[in-house]
Amino acid sequence: MTKRAKCKNQNVKNFTIEAKNLHYRALNEKIHQAIEKGYRKITLNNICGQRYVGTGLKEKDIHISINGTPGNDLAAFMEGPHITVEGNTQDAVGNTMNAGEVIIKGDAGDIIGYSMRGGRIFVKGDAGYRVGIHMKAYKDLYPVIIVGGTARDFLGEYMAGGLLVVLGLNSHPKSYNSQFTIHSKGIVGDFVGTGMHGGSIFIRGEVDERSLGREVKISRPTKGDMIMLKTHLTDYCRYFDLKLETILKKPFLKLYPHSHRPYGRLYAY
Repeated sequence: MTKRAKCKNQNVKNFTIEAKNLHYRALNEKIHQAIEKGYRKITLNNICGQRYVGTGLKEKDIHISINGTPGNDLAAFMEGPHITVEGNTQDAVGNTMNAGEVIIKGDAGDIIGYSMRGGRIFVKGDAGYRVGIHMKAYKDLYPVIIVGGTARDFLGEYMAGGLLVVLGLNSHPKSYNSQFTIHSKGIVGDFVGTGMHGGSIFIRGEVDERSLGREVKISRPTKGDMIMLKTHLTDYCRYFDLKLETILKKPFLKLYPHSHRPYGRLYAY
């Protein structure tokens, strides 16, 4: 098996890389070479655990389609491209991401959106632990994560800005176009919003207050909140062929921090 990628369609602006058994450094090198040659649509086939795909890319007109399961730190430090994953992802998607979009048509691993400062991550299925940890907004940068299924413990841990949405839809793709149901294990895990001091979390459905961190409170969304939600959910539904009106039939809860300095007494005199 060759150690280099097999490249196709070199006379058009669509570039295909065969990634089977390809080391992640060689794969990322091929991606950068394709961009330098002017390709704007890149397809990666047979991805299996390769890390750092899309890391640091800044071109806003780049579209990367991934067939397979990318490894950790997909789209880390990314500042513009659009990435679609036709399957699941591992951990740390969008690590310190500043701009762009990641569309995940399966499930996502842990700590997606870690220290994310801008851009959007849409997950059709479930997500793991510590989604949106240390997520923050900066000037005109505003990060958004929408999880279609459920999220595990420590959702929004130490969150400082941006938007987290968990829809609690049935994560089995065959059920998406028929009837939405809530997972029996609950929409979110425990310790939601622990250390949270900025941003907002919206949960579609009910949440047991015992699962929340001490730093957050619950309210119903305002009209302004719903306008903002509808803006992002409209795009979410378009990517995954869902109906916005069906999602909006169930009410949302808003989780927000009741203090911007929850640990001020611990670290200040």
